Amino acid sequence: MNKPAATLPPPHLSHLNSYPRFIWRMMVLATEGNWLFYAWMIGLSAVALVGLNAWAIQVTNGMGVTNMSDHVSWGLYIANFTFMVGLAAGGVMMVIPAYLYHDDDMHDVVIIGELLAIAAIVMCIGFVVVDLGRPDRVWHMLPGIGKFHFPVSMLTWDVIVLNGYLLINLHICGYLLYQRYRGRRPNPKFYVPVVFLSIGWAISIHTVTAFLYQGLGGRPFWNTALLAPRFLTSAFVSGPAFIILALEAIRYLSSYKVGDGAIRILVNIMRVTILINLLMLASEVFTEFYTGGSHTAAARYLYFGLHGFDALVPWIWSSIALTLLAALLLLCPKVHKHPVMLVTACCFAFAGIWIEKGMGLIIPGFIPSTLHEIVEYTPNGIEWRISAGIWAAGLMIYTLAIRVAMPIFSGEVSLKKDIEDHA
Repeated sequence: MNKPAATLPPPHLSHLNSYPRFIWRMMVLATEGNWLFYAWMIGLSAVALVGLNAWAIQVTNGMGVTNMSDHVSWGLYIANFTFMVGLAAGGVMMVIPAYLYHDDDMHDVVIIGELLAIAAIVMCIGFVVVDLGRPDRVWHMLPGIGKFHFPVSMLTWDVIVLNGYLLINLHICGYLLYQRYRGRRPNPKFYVPVVFLSIGWAISIHTVTAFLYQGLGGRPFWNTALLAPRFLTSAFVSGPAFIILALEAIRYLSSYKVGDGAIRILVNIMRVTILINLLMLASEVFTEFYTGGSHTAAARYLYFGLHGFDALVPWIWSSIALTLLAALLLLCPKVHKHPVMLVTACCFAFAGIWIEKGMGLIIPGFIPSTLHEIVEYTPNGIEWRISAGIWAAGLMIYTLAIRVAMPIFSGEVSLKKDIEDHA
């Protein structure tokens, strides 16, 4: 993308005048587009409304309308939440090369990773809310009103890091877009320290989530020191994979120029992290099956089935196959120059990590139960519709954010041009 020229707005135009113009311009940009944009947004809106209707049914009739039970109390919602935390953390992979190593190619598209983090965190919060049997009682966690139980409860840590990460990325994106719109150079004092804070915060959101699972002593499947490193490694696969897909879509569906440099860097990141993720998976599988013992029952159920129950076996082997295929495609030297191969590799990696972090991690942690009973879980239609609705809402947020950000970052839309057009 071409960088806009450093043009200054009229000196008499204060923030009281320019900021309302900025907000109004964003609202206009978010509602403009070609037929493909409108078709995409209408489709997402329809799916989101179907999910909202399903959630209304769940709230009205209780969690009994889902397939979750006392034996498997975390299902598809928390599975998606876990994956989304990683996707939000993976968005920081655009920030590290851009600001730590001063890579110009990444600077031009870093906003795409920041916006992804915002959309993913919103989806995280959405999945947590729908998993609450009584979402109206969330006020019990509000400090000063309810009992926050900080710092004893790991859940309160998760609330802090998720909401903090959302506010951090909102500040960075809002400030950079506003300054670009005004034609001003962003003041490093107002955003660079926050950028470095976001890097550490991105690591913390997935680490705290991993600690939340690791701290449950009654679930031996999660009691592994590799859980947090695996979370981070898989996040640095799924995050760049989604960003590459977004960059390819922007490249071929719009007039904005996306250079090969950013995509090449993200591919190199994925090449390393996907292999590390597979190595950690092999290490855990070896530990589970070579040492044996009663605590490996969940792993045996997941990979090979147990006592005739094998609902999750197709899921986990599909995840492994997709991840291996993605790794093989990414190891091709010129994969970044072959869009079809690259998009296929990213889709395989994204789907493989989604299964691994959901059906391959959350669900088997409850099977067998603490009473050594095997009660299998399969998401029902209500759960799938609600989950699809949250995904659709998140993609709507991300699409609108990209639709607003790209014209401003490319210099196509600016305060000076708006003033000249209305002169």
